[in-house]
Amino acid sequence: MDIVIIGSGAMVGLFGGLLAESGQVVRLIDVPGPHLSALIQHGLRLQTDSGDRTIGVRAGPADSFAGPCDLAIVFTKGPHTEAAVCAASHLIGPATWVLTVQNGLGNEAAIRAAVPHARVATGMTSWPADLAGPGHVVSHGHGTVRIWSSEPQPDAAMHQIAAVLTTAGLDCTADPQVEVAVWEKVAFNAGMNSVAAVTRLPVGPIADHPAGRALVSAIVTETLAVATARGLAVDADRVWRTLEMAFADHRSHQPSMLQDVLAGRQTEIENINGAIVAYATELGIDTPVTKSMRDLVRLIAHAHANAAKLG
Repeated sequence: MDIVIIGSGAMVGLFGGLLAESGQVVRLIDVPGPHLSALIQHGLRLQTDSGDRTIGVRAGPADSFAGPCDLAIVFTKGPHTEAAVCAASHLIGPATWVLTVQNGLGNEAAIRAAVPHARVATGMTSWPADLAGPGHVVSHGHGTVRIWSSEPQPDAAMHQIAAVLTTAGLDCTADPQVEVAVWEKVAFNAGMNSVAAVTRLPVGPIADHPAGRALVSAIVTETLAVATARGLAVDADRVWRTLEMAFADHRSHQPSMLQDVLAGRQTEIENINGAIVAYATELGIDTPVTKSMRDLVRLIAHAHANAAKLG
């Protein structure tokens, strides 16, 4: 299978490296400068529980490649989805499937805005991955992937794609209920990411303080209420178990939204907390804590912008 992976983070390296290692034709698109140079010069260094190895991968800007692919996997952050997919639109033909495995909500709509003819699938993954340096991705532990078509009629291609990902070691299931998994992950991210971004605390210190746990808990509860109102059979116990595991096993981890705040980058707050609030408003549901955290992260971005103007 000819696979294009669009994005710049650790998940691009994890999926791209494992798929290339399993024999698929893989191209990495939208890779930033130092990371791209390292990939071209030295290949991808991938450290997993299976070992530490270097994998040859093809990487570059979208316009350095030609021809439609079979599958495009999107890993960009939500605010960059439409522009990144649009730049790679010449690689997306009428038979290409575009799979979003991104955080947050609204990514399908952004893909369709960029490439109206695209066949879109939604995915969710629990795989961990960190960018340890240019061209160097680390992933320890196990994860899964769940995918399903966003098209009106289900397509047998979902099972083929799932088989390709599973053969690469990514443990993928074609699951018609993938939207449930997406919303459960959104609940987790809305709580953990926004609290970390506002407090500038990693996971452990948030868990150690009653106020941190209370904020995360309130956001998760509000998010799951919105999902339930939308008719999704979300499992609150499963989300709480995932949170407790993160509190116990990933104490030093800085959630991605905190990393973005510390680096002065645009965050995914609109695709996570902001999207939840938008759905809640449509349904007439009050989400005061989720909305407050959205507004606080917006103010942090405003402060960065003002500081930049002042030089």
